[in-house]
Amino acid sequence: MKPLRGRVAVVAGATRGAGRGIAAMLGEAGATVYCTGRSVRGRPASGEDRPETIEETAERVTELGGRGVWVRVDHRVEEEVASLFERVKDDEGRLDVLVNDVWGGDALTEWGQPFWELSTEKGLAMLSQAVHTHIVTSRLGVPLMVERGGGLVVEITDGDFHGYRGNLFYDLAKATVIRLAYDMAWDLKDRGVTALAVTPGFLRSEAVLDHFGVTEENWKDAVAKDPYFAESESPAYVGRAVAALAADPEVDAKAGRVWASWTLAREYGFRDVDGRQPDWGRHIRGAVAGILSRGGPPSDDERMVLRYHRGHIDLDPAQADVARRIDEILAR
Repeated sequence: MKPLRGRVAVVAGATRGAGRGIAAMLGEAGATVYCTGRSVRGRPASGEDRPETIEETAERVTELGGRGVWVRVDHRVEEEVASLFERVKDDEGRLDVLVNDVWGGDALTEWGQPFWELSTEKGLAMLSQAVHTHIVTSRLGVPLMVERGGGLVVEITDGDFHGYRGNLFYDLAKATVIRLAYDMAWDLKDRGVTALAVTPGFLRSEAVLDHFGVTEENWKDAVAKDPYFAESESPAYVGRAVAALAADPEVDAKAGRVWASWTLAREYGFRDVDGRQPDWGRHIRGAVAGILSRGGPPSDDERMVLRYHRGHIDLDPAQADVARRIDEILAR
């Protein structure tokens, strides 16, 4: 089954991680996928010590049954983005799916620091890479969809909540692209184009696998180091989420909202490459419930999990009781 055969997608930021997984799974569904990024063979992106390239991503798309096309694009440069979509229009005559996954903020995130101690230079660079690029790419790509009255725009973020993510600039970047999807959805009403946001869970990106010293084949060996890794997901999982959305004729009902890979897996029935159906949201809620039920002083690791979860649920009225109980334990 190739439900996206004949469809054309652009995945901005397809070099590695979620972007590569999404491009690959769109290819698995039969789409032609333009894979963009800055790292090409013999010419890695400035400041990035990673081996992955967009050529490899495009080859993976083709191997899985789609057609992969790589285009080196710096999405901070408007002229390069405009040239990309001119090429798509000339070559394909259409654009059906646009995925904004440009990120590059890991090295710029200063965890554990209050906002007044953060580097403004790093923070603004993160916003330039992770928000400005998305705006420019949508501004120049969406008109191809509006012209034909159909299409899907996907903003990739971190978290399906509206609370705090533990770092001011990181939170601004990830929350802003959710808001960007919401705002675009309003402007796209009655145009036949849907905009929404999607988040993966604990993602087994290439960098995360390297951090744990494992590969995708033996990733479970790292669970002994971090039990939360047991509920991690490969990049293909969020990729299949995006492919399922792109194939859904009623996807417009999801416009303007943020959707988690695990929520979409339950709805559409897809699984990760290893046959699992990880649910990061349920896993974290269960872990927090277990800590709270014990009632005793939490360990350092448990305190970290509680703080992590407390920020996430802060603006959710339905979680007010859980928030209160976490505050009580953390105050001890």
